[in-house]
Amino acid sequence: MTAGETIRGLLELTRPINVVAASVLTFIGAFVAGGVAAEPLSVTAAIAATGFAVGAGNAINDYFDREIDRINQPGRAIPRGAVSPRGALGFSLVLFGGAVGLAITLPAAAIAIATINLLALVAYTEFFKGLPGLGNALVAYLVGSTFLFGAAAVGNMGPAVVLFVLSAIATLTREIIKDVEDIAGDREEGLNTLPIAIGERRALQIATGLLIVAVIASPIPYLLEYFGIMYLLVVVPADAVMLYAAVESFDDPTAGQSHLKYGMFLAALAFIVGRAAVTIPTGG
Repeated sequence: MTAGETIRGLLELTRPINVVAASVLTFIGAFVAGGVAAEPLSVTAAIAATGFAVGAGNAINDYFDREIDRINQPGRAIPRGAVSPRGALGFSLVLFGGAVGLAITLPAAAIAIATINLLALVAYTEFFKGLPGLGNALVAYLVGSTFLFGAAAVGNMGPAVVLFVLSAIATLTREIIKDVEDIAGDREEGLNTLPIAIGERRALQIATGLLIVAVIASPIPYLLEYFGIMYLLVVVPADAVMLYAAVESFDDPTAGQSHLKYGMFLAALAFIVGRAAVTIPTGG
């Protein structure tokens, strides 16, 4: 492999889209907490720390999953030979170091969340990934906690708690669907994921039920007056996309989990415009 192909492989290990998405969620957490203008340096450090941590977690996940990926994802960087397993491990450690260096500049609550999350990222791949439901729940916590981390970075976690819960539930739904998608490789490797343990259809039914709970609960930030009416105008289409994706996953889990991600991105946009509607003057 050429140096360019290796660099591309290292970038792929981080899952750039996931890095950007998680960083945006951290920003949203800070924005909802009202601290973006007041604490710009802390917000920047929190966003960068999130990006480094997510990239590191994805890289070390690929390191541990390299044998499974030879079956499920042979085009990924390690199976195709762009990055060696040792190179992926070293790269992840460098990224973890960057995340730690940035996180220690933040308030104590943010440091605590970062510490728990960094430990959880490593524990997930090594210990929890193949356990029915537990690995999914840990990933859901990690994604949802990005809201809390952003809010903690500016010293006001209260408004982000509801967002953490809603995001965690939606992520748990997607993780279960992804396990259905990957069932062949997971079974080959002897993992005992939720679809393997209880069956694909039952796992998808649980995932859909969880999502319905999140959709029903999605107006809560508006009812608590954290967000304005614009939140509802954007979150309702997001709910519709996610519900469609859950139903679609019974026939095509690959398309279902992909479309669910789009719905989650739209929901994240709802958090931004909803908060902006109550913090930005409308004129006069």
